[in-house]
Order: sequence, then structure tokens, then C-alpha cells
Amino acid sequence: MRPLEGKVALVAGATRGAGRGIAIELGAAGATVYVTGRTSRTQRSEYNRVETIEETAELVDAAGGQGIAVQVDHLEQDQVQALIERIEREQGRLDLLVNDVWGGENLIQWNVPIWEHSLDKGFRMLRLAIETHLITSHFATRLLIQNPNGLVIEMTDGTAEYNDNNYRLSMFYDLAKSSVIRMAKALAHELAPHQCTAVAVTPGWMRSEMMLEHFGVKEDNWRDAAEREPHFIISESTRYVGRAIAALAGDPEVARWNGHSVSSGQLAQVYGFRDVDGSQPDCWRYLVEVQEAGKPADATGYR
Repeated sequence: MRPLEGKVALVAGATRGAGRGIAIELGAAGATVYVTGRTSRTQRSEYNRVETIEETAELVDAAGGQGIAVQVDHLEQDQVQALIERIEREQGRLDLLVNDVWGGENLIQWNVPIWEHSLDKGFRMLRLAIETHLITSHFATRLLIQNPNGLVIEMTDGTAEYNDNNYRLSMFYDLAKSSVIRMAKALAHELAPHQCTAVAVTPGWMRSEMMLEHFGVKEDNWRDAAEREPHFIISESTRYVGRAIAALAGDPEVARWNGHSVSSGQLAQVYGFRDVDGSQPDCWRYLVEVQEAGKPADATGYR
């Protein structure tokens, strides 16, 4: 089934991680997917990693969709404006915007109080996490609202409920991820008169390329990492949250989620999709009820 056949999506920040997984699953559902990021085969971002937007576009094609790679720095307003003008020129519409730009992994100083945290790193993180989303929404929503049932997904870390009740181990990181959730709530009010929807979505403990590399494993042997970190048994692939976004995009009643903050695990319970291994991990419930409760690692009943 290809429920997104004829739909046009923009995944902003699709070089790797959740953005790549989302782009692939949108392609598998039949969408045309513009994938953006700073790293191409001819130029690397400050991450200096090997993943490229061209690879993501090729994976979208392989999944059955049409992937279109466009190198964009989403802090540069003229580049984002040119991107949206290109989408309008080539497709005449935009049905889905996934704001997944991040880029802050190497800037976080965990468990460092504000008076000791680098201001340069902190402010750079906020620009990458918040300003990029605002710029992209500013230009993209003008095209998105031209047709009813448009959808904006704000990708973050943690649900509103979890983040409201927990300190995220860094003032800047806490502010970055909570701000994105609030952004979706504000967008929900602005989009509603145009019959469009905004939702904040978080993956669980996601097996991104960087996370797998951190544990010295690959996707096909990720369970070996549980020897080092037992709670890693609740982790999920990048495709899981991709299936969550594809489910939302294909839901004719998606407006019921307008302004909400939800996780991949919560959406799996509603839409019935599963991760690539056939499981349905519910990371955020596990995190509270098992890991933070000090219980031994045991994913029984949570995936």
C-alpha cells in the first residue's frame, strides 16, 4: 500500500538519524521527499561525518518513493527560501514538513551548570535547534497552507509531559528540546484556520548512526550493546519513528493530534505499526517505570 502516493514532503535535516529514517519510510509510503542537510558528497558540515543527503535520497528511491537531495543550511534564510521556491516550482505543493534539524550532539556539556557551560556552545546549540525550525516554518508554511490537510511535524527529544517534569541534564539542551514542543503548540493555533495540523514527535532511545558507533555495534547486532548498557534493550531503530510520521501523514483524521506531543511508542499503539524487528518499543514509559525507578533492565511488557 502507498497511502502517500502523490504527496510531497520536506524532511529538513535528513542527512542521518531520525531524519533519514523518516525520509525512507515516507518514500516507502509513496511520497516524493525532499531531503536537506549540510553534508553532501562534495562538502561536509562541522560534524565531519560520512553520511550524505544524496545517500538518503537514494534510500528513499530504493524504498519506492522519489528522493530529492538539496544541500541547505537552515540557518541561512536565503537558502531556505530558495528551497521552498524550488519545491513550489517543481511540485506546486507541499503536504508535509518535518522539522528535524538539530546538529547539537557535539555542543552539549552534560551535567554542567549554566555558570560553567560554554556560552558559545550553548548559543550555537539553540540556534541550530530553534532558529533553524523557525526559519524553515516561516518559508515552508506559506506553501503548505495552500492546500488543506497539510502537516508539520516538529521533531524533538521527550514528550511535553516528560520534559515538564524532568531536567534534561543541561540548561541549553533542556531549553532546546522543550522549545520545539512549544513551537508545535503555537503552530497548531496558526495552522488550524487553514485546516492544517502541527504535532511534536519524539523517538525513544534511537539507534542512530552516532549511537551505534558510540556502542561499537551495527544495526544487525545492536543487542550486543546491552552488555555495556543493559537498558539499551528498549532502543529503537530510526525507521520506527519514520513509520510513526508516515502513519500521521496518512491519517485523514490527523487533526485530532493538533498541538499534541507524542512519542513513537505511543503512536505505535494507536496505528499498529512495528519496528524493523517486529517489536513495539515504548521507551518513555520504560524510562520512567524501569530505568529511572532503579529496576533491573527488563523490556518485558515494553516492546
